[in-house]
Amino acid sequence: MADDQGTKPSIMEPKPPHPLHQIAETPTHKLLLKQWLKEEELILNRIALKETQIDSVRKEITQLYMFFFVFHSIALILLFNASSNDPFEKSCRRSWIPSLCTLLCSLVLIWAVRYKSDVESHLEKLLEREKEDGKLLAKCVEELKKKGVEFDLLKEVDALRRAKSLRVEAKAVKKWSARDFVTLFFFSVSCLVLALTRIILCN
Repeated sequence: MADDQGTKPSIMEPKPPHPLHQIAETPTHKLLLKQWLKEEELILNRIALKETQIDSVRKEITQLYMFFFVFHSIALILLFNASSNDPFEKSCRRSWIPSLCTLLCSLVLIWAVRYKSDVESHLEKLLEREKEDGKLLAKCVEELKKKGVEFDLLKEVDALRRAKSLRVEAKAVKKWSARDFVTLFFFSVSCLVLALTRIILCN
């Protein structure tokens, strides 16, 4: 009986408050939670903005692709019609003029495509970084809500900073990227168009 009576007070002991109640009663933890939730919202807004920018850049790249092929198709048709009306020697002698114009336009379009591709790659890296920051912050917020006052501010915040500073993924070094192949493809097409221009005007 003595043992039973001795165990009753332990059963009737009040339960510890919920971690969220602990956070609400602790100014430092409460302020930290508010700051992290606000930072989470800012990260989500930046992610949405980056995704919108990437979609816009991809549309511009697609338009450049279309303009490249449409331009060369129209140029070849016009040259063919012009060569059929002009004498052979005259059109062949002046073939360097359309060839030079076509080459310059091709180089400008290739540079524009490469520039937009680099912008897309840069935005994708920023988007990936924002998503990783969001995951780390969400993990810390979850730990804070779960542990309450037992959450060690100095230790956890320091771990978050170290994770951000040491977040370097080991990636294989690529000698060639997709952008390089696209540039090489368009340059090859430009050379083919130059050859066709010469053939149309001189043969």
